[in-house]
Amino acid sequence: MEQGNYSVGLDIGTTKIVAIIGRENEYGKIEILGTGRSKSLGVHRGVVNNITQTISSIQQAVEQAELNSGLKIGSVVVGIAGQHIRSLHHSDYITRPNSEEVIDNDDLDKLCNQVYKLVMLPGEEIIHVLPQEYKVDGQSEIKEPVGMYGGRLEANFHVVVGQVSSIKNIGRCIKSAGLDLGNITLEPLASADAVLSQEEKEAGVALIDIGGGTTDLAIFKDGIIRHTCVIPFGGNVITEDIKEGCSIIEKQAELLKIKFGSAWPGENKDNEIVSIPGLRGREPKEITLKNLSKIIHARVVEIVEQVYVEIKNYGHEEQKKKLIAGIVLTGGGSQLKHLKQLVEYITGMDTRIGYPNEHLAGDSDEEVASPLYATAVGLLMNALEAKKKNQVVEKEEVHNENEEEVLVGQEHNNMGAKTKTAQHTEERKSIFDKWSEKLKDFLDNAE
Repeated sequence: MEQGNYSVGLDIGTTKIVAIIGRENEYGKIEILGTGRSKSLGVHRGVVNNITQTISSIQQAVEQAELNSGLKIGSVVVGIAGQHIRSLHHSDYITRPNSEEVIDNDDLDKLCNQVYKLVMLPGEEIIHVLPQEYKVDGQSEIKEPVGMYGGRLEANFHVVVGQVSSIKNIGRCIKSAGLDLGNITLEPLASADAVLSQEEKEAGVALIDIGGGTTDLAIFKDGIIRHTCVIPFGGNVITEDIKEGCSIIEKQAELLKIKFGSAWPGENKDNEIVSIPGLRGREPKEITLKNLSKIIHARVVEIVEQVYVEIKNYGHEEQKKKLIAGIVLTGGGSQLKHLKQLVEYITGMDTRIGYPNEHLAGDSDEEVASPLYATAVGLLMNALEAKKKNQVVEKEEVHNENEEEVLVGQEHNNMGAKTKTAQHTEERKSIFDKWSEKLKDFLDNAE
């Protein structure tokens, strides 16, 4: 298969690193060609803290995916999370030189590019600029201004900001693992792409992605992203609590959590006991399942309450901002028994578990449709989307060149239109490539 057909998403998580290779089939669904997964060493709470270990984990996952699919991995789209991520709201406007012309994508790009120039705190960089809604000449609540007339175009933006050093470290790991960095995406946004339906985004929904090191939140309403945040707690703190509370080693704590753990203590009988072998000939330990679920319950409640505070901060309690579709739980942590009931009990919102099979082709591997892979599938979708856009831009460029030949042949005078189209593609392309180019410069300078 030629290189052009497939893309790769790479999810660098705290507990695992996943590489997924896929392509779009003729029905617009995603066909998974190969997956690779390795234990993540060197990532703590979503942030790389040991470059060497992370590189070897990435290489392991990538090699497995290559073996699995028989394809070569070149460029990857990577997710970013961690407690250094913050989001803010910003509004900006441009005044158009000629209000007799309709608004086109150039104007939107110009407006977005303007926001990228915002001055951040030292050591921070803008990762995403997401337009929420537009205003044209004071007329508000416009979702799609392209094709309208107007002199002043303004928009409210959701701006996601992250630490330059963390972004650079991720880039460095990718580069040292022998890969190209296609793009960096906020992980909650990727998970949302993979598990939410358009109807849910319209009605209003909070996506909670409970990973190993972090819990990511993305809130949508009227089809638009409204709020994102990363909470620096996840499944690992639960394991840590079990380890401390039961005086056992981490491996045993993790197994206990997965096999017998429950977020609802009421349902275990007092006499249910698990026996755990002692270390090096020590006596085995006996742990009651009731105590186990009490430990889990205490920590899960804390995580869910923190997320609920963020949902309230967004304004869920106002009538206009109510999240009608409630909550969708995904990520590895969402597989904890009775978590759905607990979340419903604490927040009073409808809850479901999100599987990333919304956009997958019917014959996909069942394993990939598990909540564990939500972020990786979302990153793959992002990579395919970016590839599509680039192909559109390239086609336009070819089209322009042909146009140019025709113009030269006819010795036409109307050159203005042609240069405008060429500029238009240049602008369009710049917004996709700007990010990765800036990152590549970073990395080259870092070495």
